[in-house]
Amino acid sequence: MGLFDKVKGPVFLKEDSIAEIQLAALEELLPQAPAGMVPKIEKEIRNQRAGIAGEKQILFELKNSHIPMYVLHDLYLEYEGLNAQIDFLVITRRRNFVIECKNLYGNIEINNHGDFIRHMTYRGRNYSEKMYSPITQNERHLALIKQLRMAEKGNILTKTFLDKNFDVNYRSVIVIANSKTILNDKYAKKEIKNQVIPADRLVSYIKMVNSEKNAEDCFEKDMISLAEFFLNSHREQPDFVEKFKKQIMEMKENEQEAEEKIEEQRAVFADEVEKVTEKTNTDTEATGQILCPRCGAPMVRRTAAKGVNAGKEFYGCSRFPRCRGIVNIQD
Repeated sequence: MGLFDKVKGPVFLKEDSIAEIQLAALEELLPQAPAGMVPKIEKEIRNQRAGIAGEKQILFELKNSHIPMYVLHDLYLEYEGLNAQIDFLVITRRRNFVIECKNLYGNIEINNHGDFIRHMTYRGRNYSEKMYSPITQNERHLALIKQLRMAEKGNILTKTFLDKNFDVNYRSVIVIANSKTILNDKYAKKEIKNQVIPADRLVSYIKMVNSEKNAEDCFEKDMISLAEFFLNSHREQPDFVEKFKKQIMEMKENEQEAEEKIEEQRAVFADEVEKVTEKTNTDTEATGQILCPRCGAPMVRRTAAKGVNAGKEFYGCSRFPRCRGIVNIQD
């Protein structure tokens, strides 16, 4: 903008991310998880690692851009019950870029309806799945940013100016960070196609947008003022790892309750067997004949041939194998 501008390249006002902390927490939680929770946590660990790798790729591109800009990484904003987790907010002299990072496995197709479809190959089989649109995701981020900025403006004239020029000054960018991903946007609408780019085109994209005819320079003080506004608006993110901890605790409590119920049922069953055995022994003493407690047929004295009771005598139903009633012989 001017000869004496201090900002000659990218300045990172916020470079840290909560993702590394969340990944470490998940890896620590994994050995404690019940078998039913392990696949969910392992999937989340894979997603976190992919996200971190993708954001590092964007950080590399921005750091080596040589463009005067202020960068805020992993920004979490809230307004009137709504929230937005923004991967990167880049403030340049002419435009502000809201960047959503997608480090995806497989290839991405964008059809003429604006749907994002991921195609993958696993163990020789092809799979396709529809994704939640990152375009829609970023539109919500931009809407919240606009609400925050409008709330900050007290003057009706400045609010009107902001509202009129917001779509010109803020741009949504979806960056595909995985270099192996093939993007097929042949049938995508132009307004969608222009928002989705690979990571290695990010710097040239920012330069291209800033060279548009309707782009106007702003003062350096306005850049830093805007950057500080968003930095001060940043809030601590909710710890999503807590939901896994809660689920693990609930599963362990349910397992303990189930074990207690099984023990209760075993005790009741053992008590019933003891009562039946006592009754059968009483009837035997009175009649000299042992009857099956299940079907009432006469019982035969037998010897167990295998198992933990091998060699031990018992009374088995004469209708075996149709009836498997037994009576233990009291020592």
